[in-house]
Amino acid sequence: MSTTNVEKDNNTGLEKQNSIMDEVKTGFRWKVALLMWGAIAINYFDRTNLSAAAPMIMKEFNFTATEMGFIMSAFFFSYTLFQIPSGWLADKFGQRLVLGGAVGWWSAATMSIALCQGFVSFIAARILLGIGEAGAYPANAGIVSKWFPDKERARATVIFDSGNKCGTAFAMPIIVWMMLNFGWKVPFIISGLLGFLWCLLWFKYYTDPEKSKYANQAEIDYIRNGQTNKDGVGNTEQPLKWYELLRYRNIRAMCIGFFMSNYAIYFYITWFPTYLVKARGMSLMKMGFVAMIPPLIGLCVGFLSAYFADYLYSKGYSKTRVRKNNLVFGMLLASSIVFVNFIQTDIGAVALLTLSYCGIACAGPALWTLPGDVAPCNMTSTVGALQNCVSNIGGILGPIVTGWIVATTGSFQMAMMVTGCATLIGALNYAFYLGEVKNIEVDEISTSN
Repeated sequence: MSTTNVEKDNNTGLEKQNSIMDEVKTGFRWKVALLMWGAIAINYFDRTNLSAAAPMIMKEFNFTATEMGFIMSAFFFSYTLFQIPSGWLADKFGQRLVLGGAVGWWSAATMSIALCQGFVSFIAARILLGIGEAGAYPANAGIVSKWFPDKERARATVIFDSGNKCGTAFAMPIIVWMMLNFGWKVPFIISGLLGFLWCLLWFKYYTDPEKSKYANQAEIDYIRNGQTNKDGVGNTEQPLKWYELLRYRNIRAMCIGFFMSNYAIYFYITWFPTYLVKARGMSLMKMGFVAMIPPLIGLCVGFLSAYFADYLYSKGYSKTRVRKNNLVFGMLLASSIVFVNFIQTDIGAVALLTLSYCGIACAGPALWTLPGDVAPCNMTSTVGALQNCVSNIGGILGPIVTGWIVATTGSFQMAMMVTGCATLIGALNYAFYLGEVKNIEVDEISTSN
C-alpha cells in the first residue's frame, strides 16, 4: 500500500473517531442550564410573594403604605450590597457551594416571613432574603463560563435568565390562589420548601465539568476546546481585587449599560400596572392580563435573539460584533418607549410598550454573557456581580424617579421620556464605549484606558 493511501486511511480513521466521539458526547450541560433556570424561577417566585400578600399583611398588622414601602425596599438594598461579596465567594470557593448555599439561605428567609410578627421582623426577613438572592446571577454567570463553549453561551444564558420572566408572569395567579384558599403565610412556606428541594437536586447532580459523573470526556473536551477562557482549569487564583476591575474600560462600559437597562426594566416590574390603570383607565382584572403580555412575548424574543447570536458566532462572526448586535439593537429598540406618549389607543400603547420590553429582552442574553467573555481568568462571577451591583442601583433609582415625576407632573409622559433616554444612552455606550469583547489580560494595563 502506498504512503498516500496509508495517510488517507489514517485521516479517514481519525474522522470516523471524531465523528463517533461527537455522536456519543453527553449533553449534561443543558441539564445544568435547567438547574440554573430553576434557581432563578424560584428566586422570582419568592420575590413575588410579598407583592401579592401586601394587602393582607397591611390589614393584619396595620402597616401604612410608607411602612410597607420600607419593607419591600429592604430587599433591594441588601441584594445590591451583597452582589460583589457573593460573586467573589463564587469564584473563590466554587459556584456549587455558593449557589446551593444561597438558595438554601433565601429559602429559609422566605419561610421566616410567615413567622414575622411586626415591622422590625419583616424588615429583618427581607434583608436576609436579599443577602441570599444576591448570589444567584453572579454564580450562574460563572457556571455558564465553565460549562459551555463560547458558541453556546448566549443560549445557556437566556435559558437561566428566562426563569425571571416565568417566575414573574406565572407566579402571581398561583400565589393568589394559595392565599385565598389557605392564607397569606402558605405561599411563603411552599416556595421555601421548593427551594430546599432544588438544593437537594443541585448538590446531587452539580459539580465542575472535570468532576462530573454525568458528563463524559467527549462532552468535557467539546466544552473546553470551544472556550477562550478556561475558568478553574489548572488554576483557581484570582489575578485582581474586585475593585481593580474598574480600571478596565470594558468593565466600566458593562456597568453603565446594565445600569441603563435595569432602570428601564424596573419600570415594568414596578410602575407598569399602575400606568395601565391610571393613565390608560384599565380595570384591575384587565390590567392583570395585559401586564403579562410584555414579559411573555419578551421571553420568546430573548430565546430567538440568543439562538441568532450563537448562530452568527458559529458562522465566524467576531464575538464583539455578535454581542454588540444584541446590545445596541436591543437598547435602541427599548428606547421606543418615548413614543407611547403620542399613541391614543390602548392597543397601540400596549403594543409599543411590548416592543420596548422586547428590546430589553433582546439585549438580555448578551448582558449576562459578557462577564464570561470579558472577565480575567477565575473572575467571571465577580465581574457579573460587579455589573449587577451597579445595575441594581439603577433598579432602585428607577421606581423612585418615576414616582417623583408622576407625583410632580401628574402624568407618566416625562417618566417615559427619561426611561427612553436611559436606554438610548445604554445603546450609545455599548456602541462606542464598549471596546473589543475579549477576556482581560491583567498584564496589559494599557487596555484599561
